[in-house]
Parts: sequence; structure tokens; C-alpha cells
Amino acid sequence: MILALRALGIGDLATAVPALRALRAAVGGDRLALAAPRWLAPLVDLIGGIDEQIDVDGLGPYRWPPLAPGWAVNLHGRGPQSHRLLRTAQPRHLIAYACAEAGHHVGPLWRPDEHEVHRWCRLLDWYGIATDPDELALHRPAPGDLPVGVSIVHPGAKAAERRWPADRFAAVARELARRGHRVVVTGAPGERGLAGQVAARAGLPGSAVLAGRTDVGELAALVAYGRLVVAGDTGIGHLATGYGTPSVLLFGPVPPALWGPPVDRPWHRALWAGPAVGWRHPPAVPAARRPDPGASGRPEPVHQWGRRPAEAGPHPALAALGVPDVLAAVEEVERAGRGAVTAR
Repeated sequence: MILALRALGIGDLATAVPALRALRAAVGGDRLALAAPRWLAPLVDLIGGIDEQIDVDGLGPYRWPPLAPGWAVNLHGRGPQSHRLLRTAQPRHLIAYACAEAGHHVGPLWRPDEHEVHRWCRLLDWYGIATDPDELALHRPAPGDLPVGVSIVHPGAKAAERRWPADRFAAVARELARRGHRVVVTGAPGERGLAGQVAARAGLPGSAVLAGRTDVGELAALVAYGRLVVAGDTGIGHLATGYGTPSVLLFGPVPPALWGPPVDRPWHRALWAGPAVGWRHPPAVPAARRPDPGASGRPEPVHQWGRRPAEAGPHPALAALGVPDVLAAVEEVERAGRGAVTAR
């Protein structure tokens, strides 16, 4: 058995798809198990090729079922916590980035300036497992009773610094509706209030608010059969990449060079105004001394930008983006047409 760890969120799992596909091809008839949160099970099914999912959410202490994996593969972080968690599964071998603090001295060195997709492909390439970073397509689910052909506005994000102002999302949604788009507003259950606020300001009916009413699989279906996605730097943008659905994604504080869609796909536009006034790069810290990433898979913004959570608002690089910038990008991706991604 091969055990892979990616106990994070939607976008984190979607960016690991090429690495997971490479593992599937490499293990042949062996079982491939993925340690990831249970709520991501619909997305795991849409990736395909994974024989078993083990419910692991975060890096806290975990009591593994009897597995005896030949290899454990750390697709979660740089260590040391993720390395140590995988070692408790008692694998014979560990594929991971070198981390002296975890006692793992083999493997490539972690690079903080690397795109998330390429990060995990480079790890496997170093261990002799061939990868294709363009292998991002997801299986297309049945639409069921969900609306098709909708334009999806997704105003939420886990970190306040990655949330574009609600009134600007509302202005974009209002203009899209005026142009004849059928607009829906999506989000997590805890974002239903935000989604309702955006819809009301845009003049949309209450039925357009789908936040909290879709699970991960239904959200994927909504994107797979959608016309357009407008969102911040969050998981739904990676679903748009997986289905070739035209998307306009607003980035800040983390640049799209690290988490954005492939630059050679003109039906996806990543908007980025940084570096900007107030921008500060986090201090250089030796990779081996940095902890594993937080629940979002990205560095925690509180320490990087020197503000407490209560003070946080949109990062200057994100706040610099205006409604006209987004609407112009919408026109561009719609002219480019639906992506030539062959959803599986």
C-alpha cells in the first residue's frame, strides 16, 4: 500500500491532482490510500484512482488503522509535523522534502517561491516518479437538480486578507445579471450571510444564494456545467481549472505565481496588483525551521503582515483591484471560450 497525506482543503487537494495521478500510475496494482478530511470525499471520487480515503483533518495526533504502507508520501507540507504524523503509520519508506528537524535528511529542499502544483510534482520527480503538472482535469459529475450554465460569484475566503470587498462583488454580480448572465452566489455554510448580502446588493433573488446549500461534489458540478466563475484565491478557482470553466480570480496577499491557474490557459485570468503599498514579504526563515502550513495550506497572514485577525481586511494588493478590472477580465475569458480541458 502507498499512503499519501493531503489533510487540507479543496484547492489544496485540487493542486495535488497531478501528483496523485503520478502515484496512481507508479504503484500499478498496489493500493493507493489518501489521508484527507472526510468532507472532501466527493472531490476524492472526482479525482479517481484512489482506492481508499482515510479521514485525517489537520496534523493533530491520529491513530492510524492497520495499514503497513510500503511507502508514505507527504503531499501536505514541508514538515516537521506532517513528517512525524506519517511516521506514526510505520511506513517502510517516506517520500518527503528534506527536514532535519523531523530527522528526514533525504529528498529535495523546500522552495517557498514555487507554485503549489509544481512543488509536489518536483518532489515525486526527485524520487524517480514521473509527473505531468498539466494533469489537472477532474471527472465531470452528473448535474442532478443543480442549475446549469450559471455564472458563479464566490465572495468568501478563509482569511480576511483574501476577501475582496462584498460591495465590489455585488457590483460585479449586478452587471453580469444586466448582461444576461444567470448569477448565483456560492460559499461555505458560514458564508451564507456574506453571500446573502452580496445577492441583495446586486438585486438578485434569494434563490440565487447557494452558499451552504451544496456539498463539495455539488459545488464541483455547479462549476463543471457553469458559464463563469468569479472568486478570490480560494478552492472554487481550482475547480474551474479542473473543468476548464472560464474564471476570473482575484489574488492577494499570495500572488498567482504560487497558487494561480496555468498561465497558458487564456480562459482563466488571475488578477494581481501586488507588490503594492503596504506589501511586505515575510522574513526569510530557513525552510527546515518553518512549521507545516496551516489549514489553508498557505502561510498564516497574521504574522506575515503584522496585523491581528480583528484588524485584518483585504490585503492592499487585493484592495487595489477595482470592479472595472474584473469586468474587463470577464470579457477576456468569455472571448477565449471554454477551456480545452478534457474533463474525465
